[in-house]
Amino acid sequence: MSPSATAGSTARRLSVTAVLVGLALAPFLLGSYAVGTLSRILVFALLAMSVNLLTGLTGLPTLGQSAYFGVGAYTAAIVATRLTDIGILQLLTAAVVSALVAVPTGWLAVRARGVVFLMLTLAIGEIAYSAAVNWKSLTNGTDGMSGIPPVVPLPGMPALELDGLVYFYVLAVSLLLFAAVSRLGSTPFALALRGIRDNERRMSAIGYPTRRYALTVYCGAGALAGVAGALWVSVQRFVSPGDAGFEIAALALLAVVIGGSGSMWGACAGAALVWLTRDYLGNLEAVAGRGPLLLGLLFVIAVYTLPRGLAGVRLPLKATRKRTA
Repeated sequence: MSPSATAGSTARRLSVTAVLVGLALAPFLLGSYAVGTLSRILVFALLAMSVNLLTGLTGLPTLGQSAYFGVGAYTAAIVATRLTDIGILQLLTAAVVSALVAVPTGWLAVRARGVVFLMLTLAIGEIAYSAAVNWKSLTNGTDGMSGIPPVVPLPGMPALELDGLVYFYVLAVSLLLFAAVSRLGSTPFALALRGIRDNERRMSAIGYPTRRYALTVYCGAGALAGVAGALWVSVQRFVSPGDAGFEIAALALLAVVIGGSGSMWGACAGAALVWLTRDYLGNLEAVAGRGPLLLGLLFVIAVYTLPRGLAGVRLPLKATRKRTA
């Protein structure tokens, strides 16, 4: 291995270690509000990863993942208030229900490509939002669902009422799912999805059932978004139709574009940057109420200065060479 490659690998390991240590120590160093914000960023990063599975890996730009995020959130809220407060059951139920909803909607959406696919997913998101508003007997309409009990991660464990404990729960689930999705990226299935993204006609010509592959990843992305929605309920203990609305879907797609389409860690970094820009910088006194303007400027700057997103940034590394006497 060349010295530059060795240095790059070492730098990556150090970066990953630093991020993990920082995430683990965050509740001990930050206040309650900041810890809650980090929990929301982790949830939003999972949603961005689900968008990246479609947009970056398969070449299907989507504005509909908020629909499955909302389905997962409402499913977890209903399970928590009416059945059980066990977190693992809420996560599994949200994933299954979201995947089942993604089957018929995905079957319709994956028959199209490009702008038509984008518009179909936008319509799916708007249908989900409308259902959340009008199905009052189930969702409580625009008032949302409140009074959700604190989550119990596993049977026999205490309820998580402190923000720091909820954060560790969200962090553990997020890291497990990030590892699983990253592992997926090196499988033959992921290679087939990249082939569909780059040249679907050729993949179809050599015998790959491209629509079946697209529907499979669509349902998987829906399940991942549903899990994110369930975690959102554990953090907020409240869910409303806005959680299935267009704004959430647009922010998730923006996070993928800024982070770097096709990169899972880039999608997470983009999610953190988008969320902090909207909820932290947008609330500063000097720019109060101008969060959308800041997001627009961020997008323009990213497009012109980072065409490959944050994932495309390469720090210059100087290779050290041994001098011979």
